[in-house]
Amino acid sequence: MKRSFAGKTDTGLVRSVNQDSYYIDSDGRFFIVADGMGGHAGGQEASRIATQAIQSYLLEHWEGPEDSPLLLEKAFLIANQAILTDQLDHPERADMGTTAVVLMFRDEGRPWCANIGDSRLYRLHGSRLEQITEDQTWVAQAVKRKALTPDQARSHPWRHVLSQCLGRDDLREIDILPVDVQPGDRLLLCSDGLTEELSDPLIASPLKSIRACEGAANALIQAAKDKGGRDNITVVIVTIDLK
Repeated sequence: MKRSFAGKTDTGLVRSVNQDSYYIDSDGRFFIVADGMGGHAGGQEASRIATQAIQSYLLEHWEGPEDSPLLLEKAFLIANQAILTDQLDHPERADMGTTAVVLMFRDEGRPWCANIGDSRLYRLHGSRLEQITEDQTWVAQAVKRKALTPDQARSHPWRHVLSQCLGRDDLREIDILPVDVQPGDRLLLCSDGLTEELSDPLIASPLKSIRACEGAANALIQAAKDKGGRDNITVVIVTIDLK
């Protein structure tokens, strides 16, 4: 399954520090986006620690006996523990945490994804954009219970309240699922700095119209900045190449 890919991160127009991190495996085997929170330095450190820990674990155990869901689960648990350890060593960062979303191509024919928090994975199939991951936020749970509509959730004052993140000793179940892909599909990993500014149709537009991954990534970043750029913005685009 050949694929092309590119990623970009931007501080945005309001924040002075970029608390997002991302990683692209040089062979295109896995991709990570993390969005930190917890003070000026804490969020930056949390996302960096998580990205590095997940990357290291996947690389070290890529050929190991664990199946892909277990490999991802262990990588996330290792990342969570790494942040907890850093919190103990640096009490000034005790409240830091981070979201994380990972897309991994390890099993022949189908990738897997894992996520914590509200960084997202999307799939563009033809002209249809589909959100693959489910936000782990208070408003997402309220929408699921039909206590809020999706439109109400987009502007709700509690929309940034996470129900889970890395950096907590009460970490519960990690969302891990297979992703169906076809040649020509595009996959987008992003932080909420993109989705806060752009609706799904505005996200889909450059993914459909700009074929080069780098060009589409640049266009998405610029579109989010044109809408205000109130948060850090990170995007990683993976295209499943046509045979």
